[in-house]
Amino acid sequence: MAGQLHPQLLLSRQYCRVFSVINSQIHTSSRLAAKDHYKVLVLGGGSGGITMAARMKRKVGAQNVAIVEPSEVHYYQPIWTLVGAGAKSIASSGRPTSSVIPSGVTWVKSKVAEFDPKNNTVHTDSGKKISYDYLIVALGLELHYEKIKGLPEGFEHPKIGSNYSVKTVEKTWNALKNFKEGNALFTFPNTPVKCAGAPQKIMYLSDAFLRKTGKRSKANIVFNTSLPVIFGVKKYADALWEIVKKRDLNVNLRHNLIEVRADKQEAVFENLDKPGETEVYKYEMIHVTPPMGPPAVLKGSSLDDEGGWLDVNKNTLQHKTYANVFGIGDCTNLPTSKTAAAVAAQSAVLDRTVSRILKKQTPDKKYDGYTSCPLVTSYNTVILAEFDYDGQPLETFPVDQSKESRVMYHMKADIMPHLYWHGLLKGLWGGPGPYRTIMHIGMK
Repeated sequence: MAGQLHPQLLLSRQYCRVFSVINSQIHTSSRLAAKDHYKVLVLGGGSGGITMAARMKRKVGAQNVAIVEPSEVHYYQPIWTLVGAGAKSIASSGRPTSSVIPSGVTWVKSKVAEFDPKNNTVHTDSGKKISYDYLIVALGLELHYEKIKGLPEGFEHPKIGSNYSVKTVEKTWNALKNFKEGNALFTFPNTPVKCAGAPQKIMYLSDAFLRKTGKRSKANIVFNTSLPVIFGVKKYADALWEIVKKRDLNVNLRHNLIEVRADKQEAVFENLDKPGETEVYKYEMIHVTPPMGPPAVLKGSSLDDEGGWLDVNKNTLQHKTYANVFGIGDCTNLPTSKTAAAVAAQSAVLDRTVSRILKKQTPDKKYDGYTSCPLVTSYNTVILAEFDYDGQPLETFPVDQSKESRVMYHMKADIMPHLYWHGLLKGLWGGPGPYRTIMHIGMK
C-alpha cells in the first residue's frame, strides 16, 4: 500500500543506520587516537597560551593545534588591582576557559606532568602522552604564599588581602573599606613577580580611598619592598618618589616580609642589607604580594635554566637547546617585567619566529624586551610606564608618560580589558609597536 515501507527495505535501512554508527565510531576512535599528536602543542591557557593558539590556528589549521590547561575559568588578572580597591567586580575579570580557546582547537583539560623534548612528547597528569612537531610553553608562574610563615592560613583572618589571587583579592577590598586607624602595610617580595608595579598600585589606591572617606589622617601608609629602588626605570621612579613625598607615604627599601601573625595583626620583615635583623610591624590592614617562582614542572626538567625558568633566546623566544620548542610570558627567563603587555609584544615576535621556522628559514624578528606597566596612582590617574630590555622608556604616545594622566586611567580600566578579550586572545594584538612608530613620525 502506498505510504508503507516493504519489510526488507525497512530492515536494510536499519542495517545501514547501524553500519553508519559503527563506521562513525571507528573513524572517531581513530581520529582521537591520531590526535595524540599535534603539529603545534601549546602548554598553558593563560594570555600567552591562548593568543599563540589563535595565531597557530591560522598558520596550521585548528585541527593541528591543542592546548593543555586544567582551569575551567580564564581570568584577566590586571584588573584585580581595581577589584582590590573596590573599583571593579571580581566577576568582570573571569570567563569560561571554553569561551576563549579558539574554535576548533583541542582543549586537553589536564596539567602538564613531564617534558620529554628529546622524543617530542609531553605527559599529562591524567596519564596521557601527547607528541608534537612544535611546542609552545606558556605555563605562567606560581605563587608561593607558603614561603611566608603564617600563610596562607593567615588569610582566614580579616585585615589581610592579596590582589594576586582570585581567592584573596576581595579580602583586600574588605580590609580597606573596614579600615579604622593604624598602619596600612604593602609588601614586595624578594623574588621575580608578575606586574612589578601592582604591589604599590594598591597603596596609591588605598591612600586615595582613605582620603575620600576622611580616614587618611588616622592612617600610616607603609610600602616595604625588598628591592633597592621603588621602580626599575629611573624616569618613572623619579615621578613615583614625588607622589610618595606629596602624599606622605613611607617607603622602606630592602625590607622583605618573612612572617604574618594574622591573629595578632603583626608582620615581620627582614632587613636584606643587615642579615639577621628583623622588625615587627603592627597593622590595621596588610596587602601581601607573595613570593613567586617558575612552574614546578619546569624546574629540574631539560628545558629550564639554573633558576628553573624556561631557557629561551631573548630575541627570538626559541629554546636555546631544542629548536622546535618556544616560550612566551611569565614562565620564561626573558630579562624583562612579566606583564600581559609583554606577552602581547612577544606574541607578534614568536608568531614571526614560528612562521620562519615552518618554512625552514632563520628567525629574523627580534623582541626588544618591550613591556608596559600602567601605574595606577588614584581612582582616575595612571602613569603609563613603557620600557625595553635596557630599562629605557619606550613610550607609545607623544607625551611625557611619567605624568599622571586621566586618559591613561580610562585606557587601563576600560580600553585594555576590551583589547585583551577581543584583540590579544584572538591573536590580533601584538603590542603598540606599529602605532608608536606612527605617533612619533617626525619626532626625535
